[in-house]
Amino acid sequence: MIFRHFIRAGLLALAFAGGPAFAVQAAPAANPPIDVKVGFIRQQHSRDTVSILDIPAADDGLAGAKLAAEDNNTTGKFLGQTFEIEDAPLKEGDDPLKAFEDLAGKGVGLILVDLPAPELLKVADAAKDKNILIFNTSAPEDSLREEDCRADVIHVAPTYSMLADGLAQYLVWKRWPRWFMIKGSHPQDELFAEAIRHSAKKFGAKIVEERAYVDTGGGRRSDSGSVQTQRLVPAVTQGAPASDVLVAADESDVFANYLPYRTFDPRLVVGSAGLKPTSWDDTHEQWGAYQLQNRFFKLASRRMNARDNQAWVAMRIIGEAANRTNSNDPKVLRAYIVSPDFSIAAFKGERQTLRPWNQQLRQPILLGDGRMIVSVSPQEGFLHQTSDLDTLGYDQPETKCKLP
Repeated sequence: MIFRHFIRAGLLALAFAGGPAFAVQAAPAANPPIDVKVGFIRQQHSRDTVSILDIPAADDGLAGAKLAAEDNNTTGKFLGQTFEIEDAPLKEGDDPLKAFEDLAGKGVGLILVDLPAPELLKVADAAKDKNILIFNTSAPEDSLREEDCRADVIHVAPTYSMLADGLAQYLVWKRWPRWFMIKGSHPQDELFAEAIRHSAKKFGAKIVEERAYVDTGGGRRSDSGSVQTQRLVPAVTQGAPASDVLVAADESDVFANYLPYRTFDPRLVVGSAGLKPTSWDDTHEQWGAYQLQNRFFKLASRRMNARDNQAWVAMRIIGEAANRTNSNDPKVLRAYIVSPDFSIAAFKGERQTLRPWNQQLRQPILLGDGRMIVSVSPQEGFLHQTSDLDTLGYDQPETKCKLP
């Protein structure tokens, strides 16, 4: 009896830690073994970054999926389930549809996708009517969850609106409602800038002035790029009106990281630099995240970034759904994932669930400064009748998504 009590207590402790062990249960003797094959179509990311610390690793994203596969297999061995990943890395110019067809031809029905929005839509449309379920692990465009939503896509990456709302809630909570915004000249910069404008209106802040930083080219770390950018930063920030913070919308990584300590007047920098909203940060250690960070470092010999974590969460969603349904059929797994019964523990303080109206994963947004997590949104006092997590991003009454 004492031995049985210790086993039971140990399983409960692992369950509440937020890791994969909460799904462990005795496998029914009649259930046949299940092999869950997961493809990963991922674009090799540019190594031309402002800081050498941001140069992506060759296994960027993939390492997170591999760690989750290990976690799934730890649980799966009790249920007769095995999980494996087939990597399909793309170089610049490679056709993602070819990678998709190769995976589909091998009978892979579950595919993680780390691609820009247009390519993701091509893959999703190719998967239509083929009983294949796609997991978006990186693209933040709100349009993918709204007017361009697809029934065969589960969105793990947070949207621009979720990131902007997470930042805005903190700034409003701190009573810093006056924002001076500088946006970049690329389409992704405008998407984030529009999300910031929407958040300001939503939470009662005011953008006192908005300016543009035009990308004139040049190497990110060469004299033609970095020195020129550093010289332009004081000029582009000179004469701005009084504000509480400078909000940078620079998803293209051109100028934002040069803003701290280089503005004409002293400025707190938030957004794409300084205090940044993100799904994951390598300094996060609360709610058991420290042990996940350590396990990831042991596997990959580097720290876990947002792309790694989003791929980890996607694989864990697959593992949880397979555990609960005892199936590897994409239709069966999707039905469970979008149901009220689904939730996933992901080391961020709250069980994460899916918004059934657009298949976006609800999740807290971390606010980090590169050294530590400053805060986590939703902030105290921002309430919602269904889930406080739905204060982040577009809510159901606003959605333009129409799923079959």
